[in-house]
Amino acid sequence: MSIITEKYQNAFELSSEDIGSRLDQAISNHCQGISRSKLQAWIKAGSVTVDGKIETKPKAKMLGTESIEVSAELEQAGEWEAQNIPLDVVFEDDNLLIVNKPAGLVVHPAVGNRNGTLVNALLYRAPELIKLPRAGIVHRLDKDTSGLLVVAKNLESHNSLVAQLQERAFEREYQCVVHGQMVAGGSAEQPIGRHPTNRIQMAVVPNGKEALTHFRLIEKFNHFTHLKVNLETGRTHQIRVHMAYLKYPLVGDPLYGKKNFAPSGSSEELRDALRHFKRQALHARKLGLIHPTTNEFMSWEQSAPDDYLALVDTLKKYDPLS
Repeated sequence: MSIITEKYQNAFELSSEDIGSRLDQAISNHCQGISRSKLQAWIKAGSVTVDGKIETKPKAKMLGTESIEVSAELEQAGEWEAQNIPLDVVFEDDNLLIVNKPAGLVVHPAVGNRNGTLVNALLYRAPELIKLPRAGIVHRLDKDTSGLLVVAKNLESHNSLVAQLQERAFEREYQCVVHGQMVAGGSAEQPIGRHPTNRIQMAVVPNGKEALTHFRLIEKFNHFTHLKVNLETGRTHQIRVHMAYLKYPLVGDPLYGKKNFAPSGSSEELRDALRHFKRQALHARKLGLIHPTTNEFMSWEQSAPDDYLALVDTLKKYDPLS
C-alpha cells in the first residue's frame, strides 16, 4: 500500500501570547487542523525551523519573537480501495457523518486488514474522503466494539473535531457488561501505556498517558454488572484496561478478560450464553460534539445490538440479584 501525501507549508511570527509556551503549543495556534501529536512528530523529524534553525524538541520554550517555518508531508487516506460495504449512517450533512459501527468491522486498513474495513466503506460512499488524513476518521472503536463514531467530511471539520478531542469536549458514553458484582460506581484514573512485555496489549503503567474513566451502575446481577461508562480521555483499549485493572474484566474480552466461565451452579442457558458471546461486551451508546460550522452542540444515541441485548436479557433471567 502506498501513501498519498501533499506538502504542508506554513510560516508565521510568534507573538507576546506565545511567551513561555512550548514550541508544539505555540505552533498549534497557527496550524489549524493539525493535531498536537502530528506537530510533535514533525518537530522531532526536523520539519520545523525556529529563526531559520531546525528545532527538534517539542518542549523548547519560546520567547514570543521567533519566526517559525513548517514544511512537512501531510499524509492523506492512501490508495485504499473503495468497497461497497453497507453502512448504518445515523446522521450526515456536508461536514459530518455519524456511523453506527457493527461489532466485527475493523475501522482502519492495516497489515492483514486491507479490505472490508470502515475506511473502505467510507471511500465508496464519499470518494472525496481520500483527501483527508485517515479518510476523515478522528477517533476509533476497536474491531469488536459496536456503536457511534464520527467522520469529518472536509479538512475544516476534521481540524475542529481533532481540536475538540484534544480539549476533551466530546461526550462519549458507553455501556459494558463486566464479570463480578460491583457495589457502586466510581472513577479510574490510572495511566495507560503499552504493556511492558505483550506488545499487542495496553496496561496500567507508571509512565503511561493520563486516562480518566467514570462508571456508574445500570444494573447489578448476582455475578455480573451492567455499567454506563463515560470517557474523558481516549486511550487505546481504555475501558477494557481500566475494568480489568479493577478486577472487573469485560465479558467476552479476548485480551483482558477471563475465559467466559460461568459461576458455579449456573443454568445451562447462562453457560451457553457466555460460551457463545465471542467479543467484548462493549457498546458506544452516545456521542456528543460541537458542530464544526454551526457551533451547535449535537448528540446522538444508539441502542446496543441484538447480541449485547440478548446477553443482558439472559443475565436478567438466569443470574438475577439474590
